[in-house]
Amino acid sequence: MRSRLLLLAGAILSVGLVQAAQAQAITPPPAIAAAKKVVICADIGSPPLSFYKEDGTLVGAEVDLGNAIAKQWGVATEWKYVIFDDIIPALVARQCDMIMSELYDKPARREVVDFVDYLNSSESMVVLKGNPAGIKTLDDLSGKKVAVQNGTTVQSLIEDQNKKLAGANKAPAQIVVFPKDTDAFQALRVGQVDAYGTTVKTAGYYFTQAPDLFEIAGEPFSRTIIGAAFRKDEKDLETAFAQALDAVHKDGTYMNILKTWGIERDAL
Repeated sequence: MRSRLLLLAGAILSVGLVQAAQAQAITPPPAIAAAKKVVICADIGSPPLSFYKEDGTLVGAEVDLGNAIAKQWGVATEWKYVIFDDIIPALVARQCDMIMSELYDKPARREVVDFVDYLNSSESMVVLKGNPAGIKTLDDLSGKKVAVQNGTTVQSLIEDQNKKLAGANKAPAQIVVFPKDTDAFQALRVGQVDAYGTTVKTAGYYFTQAPDLFEIAGEPFSRTIIGAAFRKDEKDLETAFAQALDAVHKDGTYMNILKTWGIERDAL
C-alpha cells in the first residue's frame, strides 16, 4: 500500500511539474518578468479596437488581445494612452514596451520599428444613410468635405487622391482633420462633413450603435495589415509576442475575441 501511495504521489508531482513547465513555456524578457507587467502604448478611442465605456472601463478587441498575450506570459498589462502622431516616438523613447494601436505595418515604419502582425484592415468611406452626397468611389470625393483622424492611412490615401483629381483638373476633397477618430465620426453625424474616412472595422462598430443613420459608400478599399510594434533592439520581446500570439490562435482565444467585436472577417 505504501509503495502504491508513493507511486501515486510521484505521478501527481510529475503531472504538476509538466503543467508548470507548460505554463512557463512562453516567457517575456527578464525586465518585463521582473516588473510583472507589460506597458502597451495605444491611442485609445477607436472602437472597436480600444475605447473607454461610459463607466471608465477600457475595452476593445486590441485590449482583449493584448491582455490575452500578457496572460500567456503570466504578467499584467498597463495600457498607456498616447496620441497617434506621437506613438512611435513614445516607443522609441522607452515610454512603453510595445504598441498595439491599429498601427499599419508599412515599409517606412519598419525602418524605425519592428512588427509582429495580428490583424487585417480595410478602409472605407462612411456616409449618412441614403448617401445624400452620392459618394461611391474616391473620385466622387471631388469638392466634398471628408473627416479623418490625423496621421491615419485613410488621410494619406485621400491626399494621394487629391493629386489625381488635380491632374484631371477636378476640385480636390477638403480634408477635415481631427485628433481622434470619434471626433471625426461626430463631424459626420452632425452634418459638418459629407463623409468620414475610417477602417471597415470602425465603421462596423458605429453601424451597430446607430444602424439607421449610416452606411458604407461603395466598396471598401486598400487592405493592409496591422501589427504590434517593437524597438529594433528587443528581438526577445518580438519572439515572445509571436509565440504567445500563436498560442492564442491555437486555443481559439484569438478568433473568439474577433467574433466578440464583430471583426472576424479581418482575421489574419
